[in-house]
Amino acid sequence: MGGKYGRKLLFVQIYTYSLERVKGEYSLKKRSLLSIALVLPLVLTYHTDAFASKLNELKNQQQQVENKSSKINSSIKKKDSQISEINGQQADLETQMKQIEAEIESTDKKIGEKQVQISDTQKQISSLKNSIDALTKRINERDQLLKQRARAMQTSGGSVDYIDVILDSQSISDLIDRLTAVQTLMNADKEIMEQQKRDQDDLKQKKVEVEKKLSSLQGMLSDLKGMKVQLNQQENKKKDIMKALAAQKKDLEEDKISLQEQQEILAAQKKSIQKAIELEKQRIAEEKRRQEQQKHQNGGNSGSNDLPPVSSGSFTRPAAGYISSEFGYRSGTYSGFHPGIDIANSGSNVPIVAAGDGVVFRAYHSSSYGNCVMITHIIDGKTYTTVYAHMKYYTVGDGQVVRKGQQIGVMGSTGESTGQHLHFEFYVGYWTGPPHPGAVNPRSYVNF
Repeated sequence: MGGKYGRKLLFVQIYTYSLERVKGEYSLKKRSLLSIALVLPLVLTYHTDAFASKLNELKNQQQQVENKSSKINSSIKKKDSQISEINGQQADLETQMKQIEAEIESTDKKIGEKQVQISDTQKQISSLKNSIDALTKRINERDQLLKQRARAMQTSGGSVDYIDVILDSQSISDLIDRLTAVQTLMNADKEIMEQQKRDQDDLKQKKVEVEKKLSSLQGMLSDLKGMKVQLNQQENKKKDIMKALAAQKKDLEEDKISLQEQQEILAAQKKSIQKAIELEKQRIAEEKRRQEQQKHQNGGNSGSNDLPPVSSGSFTRPAAGYISSEFGYRSGTYSGFHPGIDIANSGSNVPIVAAGDGVVFRAYHSSSYGNCVMITHIIDGKTYTTVYAHMKYYTVGDGQVVRKGQQIGVMGSTGESTGQHLHFEFYVGYWTGPPHPGAVNPRSYVNF
């Protein structure tokens, strides 16, 4: 192999050897510098093309975030529509319940009126019983009188012969007197019998009328009570429907709040991606400068003695402690899918650090995550997201640039948490809300 191609290959081999032996002898220094001078344009061209490709990939990731945000917006609008529909149903039910309550009130009033009428009728019945008792007494007295007259007739021969009475008259005057007496007796007997019959018929009629009236009132009262039972059943049914609608509305509102929280997170992450792109540009520029200046590889990283040691690679362990819960499905008390790794530590003010270089796109308090920090990382053109939950407090804010190993908060037990620990989530790409389909096992990227 000769010519220019052979010389370029030789220069690449010399360059590679010079990087491996950067601490080598001074005699190789001139050749190394020469090889760098020849190869550097190729390296810079490679980085330019690679960076352009990475930028395109980052733009695609931004578009994915926008698409996800648009879907969430649609879901929020759908929830709003469902909540509005339930509000309408609740309003209709309230109107119906007011009508039922008015009917119940009217029925109660009618029941009260019928109960008063029944009470009055019962008083009439009681008064009628007294009248019946008096009438019965009169009838009995008449019966006794008739019986006495019958006995008197039997004593005098079994019957009263009115013709004999007339024939035995001694004079015209005596005859007239006898006829008048006979007529009086006959009229008296007839009056007694007619009065007896009238009293008996009146007694029967009053009994029938009062019993009919009482029966009618009792029937109406029974109907009204039955109507009230039906109205109460309708009212209870409406109340049950109202409760069900209220519960459904509450679930929809909670879902809407969750979607709104996701929307806010995605909006913040969208902003952070652009800032992370700038960081990636800086990182590549620094890498170029290191290559140009032939800096030693594996430069030292120093940190506070209180912070966990910073490991090599793109990501480092975010906190010291033991792993209390792994990524994946769990059984027992906290069964279900666990989208991260839990690091527990009972120490005081245990620091939490950024797992990698990035931009904080969300530092806030969540009802589930508690005090939480979310960071966007862009490394070699790829987007990653890390989540740090249940902090006692955080020390960074939205939009802040952080470096790997930099403290971002203190371990705690806020939100839906039992015991002091860090809940750490890792995503390849952007953050995804429950059920966290984008979450991956942090062990695949972080050395624990």
